[in-house]
Amino acid sequence: MSDLKQHISSAFDRDLEGIQAQIMKMGGLVEAAIQGAAKSLDTRDQELAEKVRQGDAVIDALEEALQDEAARVIALRAPSAIDLRVVLSVMRMSANLERIGDLSKNMAKRTGVLVQLHQVGGTATSLRRMAREVELMLKDALDSYIQRDTALAADVIERDRDVDEMYNTLFREFLTFMMEDPRNITACMHLHFIAKNIERMGDHVTAIAEQVIFLTTGEKPDEQRQKADLTSSDLSLSPQHEA
Repeated sequence: MSDLKQHISSAFDRDLEGIQAQIMKMGGLVEAAIQGAAKSLDTRDQELAEKVRQGDAVIDALEEALQDEAARVIALRAPSAIDLRVVLSVMRMSANLERIGDLSKNMAKRTGVLVQLHQVGGTATSLRRMAREVELMLKDALDSYIQRDTALAADVIERDRDVDEMYNTLFREFLTFMMEDPRNITACMHLHFIAKNIERMGDHVTAIAEQVIFLTTGEKPDEQRQKADLTSSDLSLSPQHEA
């Protein structure tokens, strides 16, 4: 009987290693998507933007395969409460990664439109800087998962405030540009949509970091983090959801 239990445990460990390898592969692709989408906007590179858009299909396929594999493991291995928490956390993390990939794709879609319009100040560079911060947050969130480092995960959650502040600053800049010259309105609407996408990416990265804390401690972060996005109630520039 003990040999059977050991066999089952070893099989589960192998399954878990495979799932965790997949989530890290997916995370690496999403990091590259964020970087590529922001760079294509800043450099007005339509070819790179198209590469980001096409690459999202790979991220989607990985997420679907990971969800299926996780469900299979739960059904066949009947994991303990702690092991089940690992599998469920990975499933939630993959869903957040898939959404970040979608938001990166949506950013890239705007590049083709924006290259036809005149540039508005240095906003593209500012957006790239904001995206870089989210990319670094994601890298640290994934590292905190591998290392089971709750302090690093908590730091990622706190840093989302910086992303919110960047978004608020850009929002005010867009309003100023539009008031100064009505010809800026179309470009600023597209740029604001991109800024909001990046801000939402930060929220999904925060959710991943929260999963790390839940996985490690069995508890969610003590306090509900207050968003620093001050524009949520302003519907005049709030972009609609785009898949």
